Amino acid sequence: MRHALVLGGGGLAGIAWEIGLLTGLEEAGVTVRDADLVVGTSAGSAVAAQLASGLPLAELLARQVDPAKQTPEIPVDFDVAKFAALFSYDPANPPDREGLRREMCRVALLAETVSEADRHAVIEARVPVDAWPAEQELRIVAVDANTGAERIFDRDSGVSLVDAVAASCAVPGVWPPVTIGGTRYVDGGVRSAENADLAAGHEIVLVLQAMEAQGLTDLDEQVAALRAQGSTVVVVKTDEDVLAAMGANPLDPGVRTPTALAGQRQGAALAKMISAFWH
Repeated sequence: MRHALVLGGGGLAGIAWEIGLLTGLEEAGVTVRDADLVVGTSAGSAVAAQLASGLPLAELLARQVDPAKQTPEIPVDFDVAKFAALFSYDPANPPDREGLRREMCRVALLAETVSEADRHAVIEARVPVDAWPAEQELRIVAVDANTGAERIFDRDSGVSLVDAVAASCAVPGVWPPVTIGGTRYVDGGVRSAENADLAAGHEIVLVLQAMEAQGLTDLDEQVAALRAQGSTVVVVKTDEDVLAAMGANPLDPGVRTPTALAGQRQGAALAKMISAFWH
């Protein structure tokens, strides 16, 4: 059977949680990084690239929890409510997804942010090896800032892994759109926070949902469609301890250590269930 691992978005907190969770699973004897397909969106794209590097998960976890090994980040005061207001987004009365996507792209192109070069340096530090995996299929999702159309990067796209991750992590209004081949791209989460639908055709699908926002995710619909097509799907969400560790600002570099450690504990707790499902 073909296996797919779907890694959703969630900022620095999401990266830390996903690495911690995968480490906790592996320490308990459950390895899922060898999936036939990995789908990475935003934070999940950074995690996917780290897995593709071949570094042991223990080392990847150390890059999250050890201050001496943590990669440099640009601190940002991210407030979820203000972020939603930036796009005139009302959770009680969410706009249609296509309209919201267009508005997010429009704001991304107009926002004043750090330079592309400064942001690119941050992403370079996150990606240990700038090379697509030779055998495993890796799909990284971004969105064309001018048209709102999705772009799925893979090893046949002619785009470096670092550039693909930078595009997928370009949060609208927070980070600059990423220029690739004359086109500017924004965060893959503008299409979908998880993009689990890209795992269609795989019998076993594990989805890590780092962040859940009303009206901004269509994961339930995507999972239902996968199951209707014959896939067995498990969605893992952050538990209460992880949410407490993440705090209110998922882009705060300071949340990495506590979130990764909480994720590690959650992974250990879920290992028996995930093992039965995955194998």
